[in-house]
Amino acid sequence: MLEQLVEFFQSWFANTNLGSPLFQIDSSWFQVDPLRLIILIVIAIAALLALAIIWGTRAPRRKILAGKEDLIGKIAEVKTVLKPKGIVLIQGELWTAILEAGRAVPGDTVVITKVDHLSVSVTKNK
Repeated sequence: MLEQLVEFFQSWFANTNLGSPLFQIDSSWFQVDPLRLIILIVIAIAALLALAIIWGTRAPRRKILAGKEDLIGKIAEVKTVLKPKGIVLIQGELWTAILEAGRAVPGDTVVITKVDHLSVSVTKNK
């Protein structure tokens, strides 16, 4: 089968201008040394396993980029009067907010201290 493939390519290239001695197909190109193939596969699997272990150990140390944990400490803009309940704008989203102390008017900024389901607890920004 391999010899037939080599003969096909040689006859095909012989009918074109690429039939020069610089472009000859040798049947040894298609032979695979099993030991080298096994070593290559083992190295590839070991490299992928090492990457998985490295990324897996670094993942818990990274900062959370989404979810309620990400909102805590962010600054929000007051959209309706907070006395103590109202609406704030956080990262382009409107949230129900409960002010922990005092009163805030539209345009004030507040800091998010806690997230509880679909509402946030806030304090006035100093």
